[in-house]
Amino acid sequence: MTTLILVEHQGHQISRATLSALRAAQALGSEIHLLVTGYQVQEVAQAAACLESVSAVYVADAVHLEAGLAENVCATAHSLATRYSHIVVAASSYGKNIAPRLAALLQVAQISDITAVIDSATFERPIYAGNAIATVQSRDPIKVITVRASSFEAVKGSRKDTAVPIHPIDAAPDTNLTQFVKRELTVSDRPELGAARVVVSGGRGLGSKAQYDALLAPLAGKLGAALGASRAAVDAGFAPNDSQVGQTGKIVAPDLYVAVGISGAIQHLAGMKGAKVIVAINKDPDAPIFSVADYGIVGDLFEVVPALEAAL
Repeated sequence: MTTLILVEHQGHQISRATLSALRAAQALGSEIHLLVTGYQVQEVAQAAACLESVSAVYVADAVHLEAGLAENVCATAHSLATRYSHIVVAASSYGKNIAPRLAALLQVAQISDITAVIDSATFERPIYAGNAIATVQSRDPIKVITVRASSFEAVKGSRKDTAVPIHPIDAAPDTNLTQFVKRELTVSDRPELGAARVVVSGGRGLGSKAQYDALLAPLAGKLGAALGASRAAVDAGFAPNDSQVGQTGKIVAPDLYVAVGISGAIQHLAGMKGAKVIVAINKDPDAPIFSVADYGIVGDLFEVVPALEAAL
């Protein structure tokens, strides 16, 4: 058995989600290779070659791979895939775009969003918005797997011995099926939501974007936290789409999650109930969020949050 991990990166740094996928791959007990695709990605390849448990790194460097378009990345990955027993990628937007295409080309069933590895053919994954855990087993000769990053601790540091070999490979030709137009990045001094140790999230109970910003930003600043939001708050325009936490947003598992004015719909709980400590602030004592909270404050958030910030 040999595992191939598709590396997600930002042009110069490997994503934390990929480091979590590497941890999941280690549990498979097989040799691990990495595939880095992009343009002028030698820095990423060097970093990948120093990661623990990695035996080899393959690099496809081409202009048409720079934008990370799924069609082009998948075509290149497919040229290697038949050599492997497992293809692993993080269940991020990047991985969810590539893995289904690759599984279809290989004519196998994708195993999505795993949260645990039982053995090389058996995995656990959440279903019904996280209210049940399914144990799935695959008999496919090649297993295409996406990994829920929040369920696996990211591999930290690098090996102390010599880096493993880096093998340049030819990129598959440009498919010309899609075209990269532009990328808009949100620049913030706050931690990235998916990787933050502390998350402060707001819901519709805040009432407006002005109240969301005025109440939560200072609290998040005191805690060194990332800002999140429920879907209702995002739909109401209180917060941008990339701050949505939940089944259709980002899955987070920080050390501390503070839910302010969030009732706790099942879709939201699916995205944050893996947090180690959950604090809920809501005026409704029957709000579903209290069913998963470690600490609950029943009160007016417009009084509680300033008092909490002042205490901090």
